[in-house]
Amino acid sequence: MSKTRIPLLGVAGLLLLTTACSGGATTTGAPEPVSGSGPGKVLFLGDSVAVGEALPLAAAFKASGAGFQSIAADGGGNVVGPFSEENWGKLPGQITAAHPAVVVYQLTTYDWGSREEQRAAYGKLVTTVTGAGAKLVFVTTPPIKPDEFYQPHMADLNRAPDVAREVASAGKATVLDAGAVWGSTYQQVKDGKADRSADGIHTCPQGAARFTSWLLAELAKLFPGFTPAPAQSWANTGWSADDHFKGC
Repeated sequence: MSKTRIPLLGVAGLLLLTTACSGGATTTGAPEPVSGSGPGKVLFLGDSVAVGEALPLAAAFKASGAGFQSIAADGGGNVVGPFSEENWGKLPGQITAAHPAVVVYQLTTYDWGSREEQRAAYGKLVTTVTGAGAKLVFVTTPPIKPDEFYQPHMADLNRAPDVAREVASAGKATVLDAGAVWGSTYQQVKDGKADRSADGIHTCPQGAARFTSWLLAELAKLFPGFTPAPAQSWANTGWSADDHFKGC
């Protein structure tokens, strides 16, 4: 597949516009904001979509003076569905070792399973994260253009955000709806530039940057002591040249 890279100055300009114009996300089970309390270290979980998003996130958190670590994984990273049993064998230890204050789990394209299986897995994640002394934030995944691999599992993927909201409604987790970033359907091009990969799944640098700006703004609402750095301080740090961005 061909690969082009977004001029970083253009990404920064878009971020400023997006931050100013986008509406707030829908949250479920959100704790009361703690005045003067930043998020501490953030641990990011997810699949290969999250791997790409973690690149600008790492730059943005560093610029904001906050700790960040990603354990998102290509071909997995999920807590329910295929590969999840293997992931659970190491995930609790990874969370504990990271000493996070906040764990962000972006729902993955592998979160397949019945409502009961999804509820049990998300509940287990809440218990694991809170047991490690951290707060859990679920984030909905970008909408995909399913191929024959994903098509049989779309009912499960479409149900997953609602199940996460059910689990979060007990007040021990938060759900952020990233529809403010991606819309309700896959859109490869936005504002005349590649926003999502041509593979129908992953993000391009522009989309990953817009997601980063949005997520940091949402975390700032939950943790008022956290002030995200301006886009200019992290959008031009070289992450967009990473080979992970394909089909852009």
